[in-house]
Amino acid sequence: MAESNGSFGGSGWSLRGTTALVTGGTRGIGYAVVEELAGLGATVHTCSRNEAEIEKCLREWHAKGFSVTASVCDGSDRAQREKLMEKVSSIFNGKLNILVNNVGTSFRKPTVDYSAADYSTIMTTNLESAYHLCQLAHPLLKASGAGSIVFVSSVAGVVSLGTGSIYAATKAAINQLTKNFACEWAKDNIRSNSVAPWYIKTSLVEHVISSILLILGMKHLFFINSMLCKHTSFSHHDHYNSVVLIEHH
Repeated sequence: MAESNGSFGGSGWSLRGTTALVTGGTRGIGYAVVEELAGLGATVHTCSRNEAEIEKCLREWHAKGFSVTASVCDGSDRAQREKLMEKVSSIFNGKLNILVNNVGTSFRKPTVDYSAADYSTIMTTNLESAYHLCQLAHPLLKASGAGSIVFVSSVAGVVSLGTGSIYAATKAAINQLTKNFACEWAKDNIRSNSVAPWYIKTSLVEHVISSILLILGMKHLFFINSMLCKHTSFSHHDHYNSVVLIEHH
């Protein structure tokens, strides 16, 4: 196994012998989490809607010596989620140590402009998918004897960012699910935690900020810039550290 390029690669920590499913692992936080877990010795399966992205990432990971497999899955589709978990169960012989619920989507509008379709899309992708995957994964996590669920939440689920009310509602719900699962499934030796990032430095951020300014007005430019300066965890590589720290707890 190749050494990790991440923060914990030389720490003596190891996830060798553990299995992990990271949803939405070909970009951003998901990609960084896959790299770090695999670099620490975990056998990882990930998924994406984009087959070309999967093939590209697999070539990169295999070149680094990482044990990673992947499959096409639209996290918003119930049947595809069930098929994904069947595949994971088959690959990992019915046991799963780590589930990272990373899939999510958002588009920002004033609340009165959201349609019923908008509401359904965001709720299904962000909340229903994570809830359902946890249900499907529970037997596998329990069978491992040491299961761990990590939800990728958001600061939007804790404080108001002035826009994106549906997205914020899904992340607030994720935070509560984290607590419920932690209490309900502790008896099964399954831990449940969440990480709540601020804006992540990806190719989409400039578009997001531009959209916010169009909605809220240029008067909010200073506020946004000041927040970006204050929050040093502004790279997707910063947040895999939080996930890995949870796995080593």
